[in-house]
Amino acid sequence: MKAAALEAKSYDAFLFDMDGTILDSRAASDRVWGGWAKDNGIPTPPYHGRRVQDTMADIRHTGIDPLRAAAEIEARELEDLEGVVAIPGAGDFLLSLPPERWAVVTSAPRALALRRIGAAGLPVPRNLIAAEDVTKGKPSPDPFLAGAQLLSFAPSRCLVFEDADAGIRSGEAAGCSVLVIMETKTATLVDRPGIINYRSVTAVSVADGLTVKFSR
Repeated sequence: MKAAALEAKSYDAFLFDMDGTILDSRAASDRVWGGWAKDNGIPTPPYHGRRVQDTMADIRHTGIDPLRAAAEIEARELEDLEGVVAIPGAGDFLLSLPPERWAVVTSAPRALALRRIGAAGLPVPRNLIAAEDVTKGKPSPDPFLAGAQLLSFAPSRCLVFEDADAGIRSGEAAGCSVLVIMETKTATLVDRPGIINYRSVTAVSVADGLTVKFSR
């Protein structure tokens, strides 16, 4: 399905992933995860789009204490904000939305999410679902189900903005429509509707909510 197919639908709300979707934190994340992996003598594990604790659960076989490791990663991430920048056009796009009709749904802890959003110069969301707000992280549907519930809208009436496979699968499993942001080239699920960044999309208010229009 092409991205333009989403124009035919209207939505009650937009749900945004954070890293790779509204901001680019690759430089900081690569330093943190690469440095931590080197210190522990293991290859850097695939971590993008998932909660820290879920990534650590996957590497229990290394003998690393997952709780201690997750705390170390989170502490390092809170300190390293160098190079965290907004995805092109994201700030203006978010500011064009009614604040009660959008939320950030991230795999990052709440404290880190707020620090990175501030570092990127993006508007602080009124509504935020973070790692600690759900029992199961992405690709489980729980995060986006929680985001829709927080806004009091049905998931089927929400459009998810994502960049990572885990988040795309999470949004789809929740019953949401999904638009892939491809600025950071993270997703491998290339058959989904997608755009490079927010410079080619506009949010439009309609009688029954919001829709999106794409530049031709």
